[in-house]
Amino acid sequence: MENMLNRISIDDKICNGKPIIRGKRITVQTILEFLSAGESHEEILRQYPSLEEADISACLLFAAKLMDRNFTIKTIAA
Repeated sequence: MENMLNRISIDDKICNGKPIIRGKRITVQTILEFLSAGESHEEILRQYPSLEEADISACLLFAAKLMDRNFTIKTIAA
């Protein structure tokens, strides 16, 4: 698991600080959006030949770990 999460980094100088894959200008969000639209791993890898299968798995693991947090929604007066 640690190896997969090491594939994801955050650098405020790249893609406005969004989580990216191995320092590339490919965001985790982009990959997750492709997956949610029904794209296969094979199609994503074809469109982004510099990616590896493990990068896609790392994106999914990153999202799962992010959702493992507790969130509180509060109303703020406008």
